[in-house]
Amino acid sequence: MPATKINLPESEMERIVIVGGGFGGLQLARKLAKSKYQVVLIDKENHHQFQPLFYQVAMAGLEPSSIVFPFRRIFQNRPNVFIRNTQVDSVDPEKKRIFTPLGYANYDHLIVATGANTNYFGNEELRRHAIPMKSVGEALRLRNVILEDYERSLVTPEFDERQSLVDIVIVGGGPTGVELAGSLAEMKKHVLPKDYPELNVEAEVDIYLIQAGPLLLKGMSEKSSNKAREYLEKLGVKVLLNTRVTSFDGETVKMKDGGQIKTTKVIWAAGIKAMPIAGLPEDVITYGNRIAVDRYCRIEGMQDVYAIGDVAYMEEPDFPKGHPQVAQTAIQMGGHLAKNFKRIQQGKEAEKFSYSDKGSMATIGRARAVVDLPNFHFNGFFAWITWLVVHLFAILGTRNKLFVFINWLINYVNYNQSLRLIIRPALPIVKQEEEQQKD
Repeated sequence: MPATKINLPESEMERIVIVGGGFGGLQLARKLAKSKYQVVLIDKENHHQFQPLFYQVAMAGLEPSSIVFPFRRIFQNRPNVFIRNTQVDSVDPEKKRIFTPLGYANYDHLIVATGANTNYFGNEELRRHAIPMKSVGEALRLRNVILEDYERSLVTPEFDERQSLVDIVIVGGGPTGVELAGSLAEMKKHVLPKDYPELNVEAEVDIYLIQAGPLLLKGMSEKSSNKAREYLEKLGVKVLLNTRVTSFDGETVKMKDGGQIKTTKVIWAAGIKAMPIAGLPEDVITYGNRIAVDRYCRIEGMQDVYAIGDVAYMEEPDFPKGHPQVAQTAIQMGGHLAKNFKRIQQGKEAEKFSYSDKGSMATIGRARAVVDLPNFHFNGFFAWITWLVVHLFAILGTRNKLFVFINWLINYVNYNQSLRLIIRPALPIVKQEEEQQKD
């Protein structure tokens, strides 16, 4: 363990250390920014990422900078908030200390808001070859891979080899998979024929969406699920339900029923797995690797250690199997926990958390979406407008909102944005020379 202490000013204020700057961690930090606590926000990135729009970055619909926002910009002129750009390797609850590559830091209260990562369900082959999309970096990688393969297809005369370059398989029929499939289908229809006129796009490019269960958008209404499938199939997506992918070696997707699809690209959107911090008691880790917490977001059996968002598992009467792992859950937990910290300082009792389900939605291309409100379901153009407005207002920063709105407007008019760029990171000279020697 690092023997040095992270450089943080000592203070008479109690220190709240928040690990993770996602929706929950950021909401908590913002709500405590004017409090009488010292707030330390730790994240391996220096920015907040708006995950619901990763797929639009991957499909060249938005610039990456439009959906990220620097933490330091958010907390300017907040002297009680400190940002440290690193990862947390472990926690020692006895000493009330967390350990990072930069050193260790003591805490009075620790909040684990580390979120979740891609779940390959123990399949090492899929982990090695499939493409995940849980960060802006992974979204950019996917964009590069798709565009690079279309460029390669133009100089590949063999039909089967060219087919494997242009066909795309998406595994997972949740909101991410459905929205990706819809976006790809519209790219196939409106963009590829103009960008790659040498390809017989209609005849050669196939988009598959594979779902292990009987319905898309699990967790939404059956009406919305069926409507989403109808929209996708009208766009030309080949939807395969009750179909489980068993392997992908980089060339062939194999399914449990014996089916196979030749492709170089599998986008994995089939599940997530929570990321608790090492050092927590093993008996608090439950379903989906989530941390069991009580109604106050306190980790069960622990003092002054909390978990919120995707990494937390809380049961309440209306949600006996835990809350959905979505942004709204994390935001509500973060806001509620901040409120309780303020109540405690005021000598008041903390209040139990109750999740308010505000509904769910998914978009399937231009002017097509499905929305489930607690007592009302609708789809089509109005649902799409609702989806746009909700996501636009949730993005941080006026500039980002403006840029996203402009990009969406251009995309609605002509689908001809100039964001289809292959941007490769430049390697240091030594690395470049090593790569050249390999070739």
